[in-house]
Amino acid sequence: MSKKWSIAAIILYVVYAIGMYFYIFHGASGGVPATLKGTVADPETFMTERELLLSDDFSKIRNFLFFIITPFEWLVYFLILFTGLSRAFEKWVDTKWKLIKNGAYLFLLYLFTTIIFYPIDYYRYTLSKDYGISTQEFSSWMRDFVIDFWVNFGTTLLVVLVLYWLIQKSAKKWWFYAWLLTIPFAIFMMYIQPVVIDPLYNEFYPLKDKELEEKILSLADQANIPSEHVFEVDMSEKTNALNAYVTGIGDNSRIVLWDTTLNSLTDEEILFIMAHEMGHYVEKHIYIGIASYLVSILVGLWLIARIMPWIISRFGNVLKIEKISDIRSLPLFFVLVSFLLFLSNPLSNYISRVQETRADEYAMELTGNAEAAVSTFQNLAKAGLSEVNPPFLVKIFRYTHPPMLERINTIARYSDLNENESETETETEKEKQTKPKD
Repeated sequence: MSKKWSIAAIILYVVYAIGMYFYIFHGASGGVPATLKGTVADPETFMTERELLLSDDFSKIRNFLFFIITPFEWLVYFLILFTGLSRAFEKWVDTKWKLIKNGAYLFLLYLFTTIIFYPIDYYRYTLSKDYGISTQEFSSWMRDFVIDFWVNFGTTLLVVLVLYWLIQKSAKKWWFYAWLLTIPFAIFMMYIQPVVIDPLYNEFYPLKDKELEEKILSLADQANIPSEHVFEVDMSEKTNALNAYVTGIGDNSRIVLWDTTLNSLTDEEILFIMAHEMGHYVEKHIYIGIASYLVSILVGLWLIARIMPWIISRFGNVLKIEKISDIRSLPLFFVLVSFLLFLSNPLSNYISRVQETRADEYAMELTGNAEAAVSTFQNLAKAGLSEVNPPFLVKIFRYTHPPMLERINTIARYSDLNENESETETETEKEKQTKPKD
């Protein structure tokens, strides 16, 4: 029976992968609407012919990888269950100490899946190198890979040990208690991220350009944002892409600029990016994000608490799982989490795109520099070989930011609105001046 299920799962995945291949490479095409041809939003006006070709190829490969890697992860976990490998992991670490048993099981599972996915991770690294996005040497990439392994394993270990302890203590309400613990854990991780985790990968230091720092802090003061320092991070040895962000909460919050951004953009363009990030702060997007995250976790855990026992009761023999509290049920838990996250992508990405659009509008309100805004987006697209107008499925499942075509149009609309307002004000003034006095 398990063999038949394994074969069926593999066939289903292959059919899905073939379908996505034809959709990405031969079916869907975002393109540029005829009404926008030749405008500042048209990539042909700011990209070379070679950049256009590279962008098209690179985007299609990345989109295809996105749509097949996550289902491949589900397939791997199901095969681990179908073949009895999960039960074998549990037997290899058989001990009376539950915490040690569960921790050792997780290590074996995590190590095995890391090895399975390593060729994919390496291919993505070489792909980025081949297309000129990554500049990272293999030794540096492997160092980050190893750090990723231990950081992710450490956080996952803590979550899994607590989760299965709760399941054993309360079979019916474990999901709610787990959610309650998620709140302080998420806040704690956000607090330590800038000062503990991020420095493991890159070197952060105060912005060297003090004149630019003063401009950024002045902009922050205009937006009533408390900030004393701006940090830059050495990313040029790893990538040619551009980025800037605000991270952390409380005393550990900081504004961060990649050195690639500093080296590639003008001060006006950098100030627009900073104004965009400040827009997130002013609009309370970080708190909205935390609230949305906590609600989604609550709903997700509630669904898993109902779906997982049902699957085990119906297909436990095939999956070789007797009860949810067995640590060998962990692959099934991972599949359900990944599946629910994948299904929620369109909604979460939509909310994110709305917030990003609002941040763009705020940046225009704060800086009033449409020319710098447009050139910033054009440079970002060029540096990352971005697809300015992706196909529908790609947009709703992948894009947390509006495509560049939409972002540039937002700036264009805002500029037109300002021009119209200025014209109206001018006409009103003229009317006042020509109006006969009583």
